[in-house]
Amino acid sequence: MATFFATRLLAWTRDNHRPLPWDNGPRDAYHVWISEVIMQQTRIVQGWDYYLKFIERFPDVGALAGATQEEVLRYWQGLGYYSRARNLHKAAKMVVDELGGVFPHAFEELKKLPGVGDYTAAAIASFAFGLKHPVVDGNVKRVLSRFGGYEGSIDEPSGHKEILALATKLMKGSSPADFNQAIMNFGALVCTPKNPQCTACPLSKKCYAYRNECVDALPVRTKKKTNTLRYLHFLVLSWRGKILLHQRGGKDIWRGLYTPPILETRSTRKPTLKTVTAEVRSLTGTDRFEWTDSSDPVIQVLSHQTLHGRFHHIELLKKPGKAREGFVWVPTRHLDDFPRPKMVVEGGKPE
Repeated sequence: MATFFATRLLAWTRDNHRPLPWDNGPRDAYHVWISEVIMQQTRIVQGWDYYLKFIERFPDVGALAGATQEEVLRYWQGLGYYSRARNLHKAAKMVVDELGGVFPHAFEELKKLPGVGDYTAAAIASFAFGLKHPVVDGNVKRVLSRFGGYEGSIDEPSGHKEILALATKLMKGSSPADFNQAIMNFGALVCTPKNPQCTACPLSKKCYAYRNECVDALPVRTKKKTNTLRYLHFLVLSWRGKILLHQRGGKDIWRGLYTPPILETRSTRKPTLKTVTAEVRSLTGTDRFEWTDSSDPVIQVLSHQTLHGRFHHIELLKKPGKAREGFVWVPTRHLDDFPRPKMVVEGGKPE
């Protein structure tokens, strides 16, 4: 028999369908995997078109494994957290090359795929294979902290364990896929972080937070993200209809994506002519150029960093030397063929 929580939750879901981009589409392991990874750190409304375009281009795991990483990153362009796309590509290759193109069915085996943690493994296991593994994301933690009266920090491993145990208990007697989708939707639409719809909530009769008038106090969070300010100056170097791009490597942001060369400083103040001249000479072998324009600062907030970017448009007056390793001159009409961060796509155009 289903629990009070599941019964009321599933009844609410039947009367309050939330449109999703994968409605009426396949919900096999591959499609579940792609949808869950795209929607991590992304609101449904923002990720909707990305999901449909990604699936159209990479309709199955073989298509994804057979693509280049650059192409995968290009279809991911604008979603951010690009390690997700790199891990998708790695995992697809692993499924094809080592597992015969078949996704593992077991929770622990799914977690062996690159980028697949407890949440994504639970989503695949429940939605694709009907296994009783609750998904525990921010929405679920908020709903169950309030309903069950959990007053510990949901940021701590012990908090995650407590919420997982409660979700497992409340799921009993119901379809894992239906339960998981319902609780995520409920957290997004009713039991929201601010101004939850408690008076219309079908669970309020047994909700600890509502009965004890402490809805705003739950869930408890203790971790505070540190935020680093970074000031990036993009040198948009052009020569006869071509732009110099750099494919970023290392462990910094935007690994594998292309950007104009970057000068990082301590403020949004324009770099000195001397500094820019030295950098242009190092990159191109010439210091003959015209600095035509500098953009206003543009800001992008990441999870642990706030980026302040300015774009300095520089026209070379002499043919550049051979591009250094990792750099390439790209005709402006072909820029869209190269995966670039959202900041560069939106902010790198001259007035």
